Amino acid sequence: MRTLAVVMSAPGHAALEPLDLTAPGDADVVVDVAWSGISAGTERLLWSGRMPDFPGMGYPLVPGYESVGRIVQAGAASGRTAGEMVFVPGARCFGAVRGLFGGAAARLVTGGARVAPIANDLGDRGTLLALAATAHHAVGQQAPDLVVGHGVLGRLIARITIALGHPAPVVWEALADRSAGADGYVVTTAAQDAGRSYRCIVDASGDAGLLDGLIARLAPGGEVVLAGFYAGALSFSFPPAFMREARLRCAAEWKPDDLAVVQRLIAERLLSLDGLITHRRPAAAAQDAYHTAFNDIGCLKMILDWSASA
Repeated sequence: MRTLAVVMSAPGHAALEPLDLTAPGDADVVVDVAWSGISAGTERLLWSGRMPDFPGMGYPLVPGYESVGRIVQAGAASGRTAGEMVFVPGARCFGAVRGLFGGAAARLVTGGARVAPIANDLGDRGTLLALAATAHHAVGQQAPDLVVGHGVLGRLIARITIALGHPAPVVWEALADRSAGADGYVVTTAAQDAGRSYRCIVDASGDAGLLDGLIARLAPGGEVVLAGFYAGALSFSFPPAFMREARLRCAAEWKPDDLAVVQRLIAERLLSLDGLITHRRPAAAAQDAYHTAFNDIGCLKMILDWSASA
């Protein structure tokens, strides 16, 4: 069995290449991918060559963990059925070519337990489920009253906070071109915001240099949640953190429970994924798509369309 996949052979270079697929087992499904998303966080680091040491890291690799497609073959022990539309959070099915995270391909083989059925009418917005689950995991037990960054992740954190019944957070965005599109919350800048006693600040910017400024805005006992993916070392001045008895939390990878909550919120029309996908390209134009995704400030989310690559 063969597939066409986006292969990053080196930083800054992505192209479609034919690859052999691992033969599916009884617990596996074969999925024909309709759309896959490009992550502005982890995949940007892969593209730029700044990805920190990470399990499976090395070129050549197949990126992507935001795929949506239809099951065309389901193993007897997979728990899934042919014909289901599913979200696929990546795969490792390309033999010697690394799958980090292995979702950007026309056809995938992965465990049936890894995929999640989705409604047909969700369409390419289903690629946003990984980010939405990541946003839910970042919200955690303490709902944020400040979100830093108004990219897709920051917008989803704000939307999910409201969908869960919490007060709308303030959102900071330094780039004027990204300040529009608020949905039930206020977007401002750090300079314009006089707030100095936030109980929970979630950073979705990935900017390692913001930590001291965020700690300075905390209430006593407040928490900073690191929800971005950071290429460099993070540091902070101890005395201000000591004076506030500040807490730091790293928001790890989303869990199945996060995805289940997000799907429920969507089904109950409490959470919308509208207005987040701004750019679409055919998968054959992968090089251009990745360049645009990481260099065009107007690009919130880039989707690769695999319909012509089946």
